[in-house]
Amino acid sequence: MATPKQIWEQQQSQMQRVKNSGIVSCNGSPTKDDKEEEMAKSALALFRAKEEEIERKKMEVRDKVQSYMGRVEEATRRLADIREELDALIDPMRKDVAIIRKKIDTVNRELKPLGQSCQKKEREYREALEAFNDKNKEKAQLVSKLMELVSESEKLRMKKLEELSKNIETLR
Repeated sequence: MATPKQIWEQQQSQMQRVKNSGIVSCNGSPTKDDKEEEMAKSALALFRAKEEEIERKKMEVRDKVQSYMGRVEEATRRLADIREELDALIDPMRKDVAIIRKKIDTVNRELKPLGQSCQKKEREYREALEAFNDKNKEKAQLVSKLMELVSESEKLRMKKLEELSKNIETLR
């Protein structure tokens, strides 16, 4: 198969021959009309051959483009399938994540009042414990005071008993 450059060179050489023949026939050749007609037919055949070559090349390029477009469309379909698969993988995860986040938010909202209640009760416990300890100290002080008073009272009574005992003895 000839390259476009070779075809062009062949056409140029044929055109040059046609021109040269025309010049010769102008010199008064008796078969001028036959030669001109033959040259016109040759030029027309050359033109048709050129047109056919152009059309053939055009069809080849069109076929290559169609083939390439087919491959591009197939690649596009494959990429679309891959994207759908990726979306299918991502969507369940997003839904699960969203559900878990909502649950976390709900638990956080429930924890806040519980934490406040816990702090309040801890504060109340500390206050009650402090009051309990204060009352225990007060009780211990009172018991200690009572023991002192009882001890003092016993001493006084013992002393009084001894005095009475001495008085009885003196009376005898």
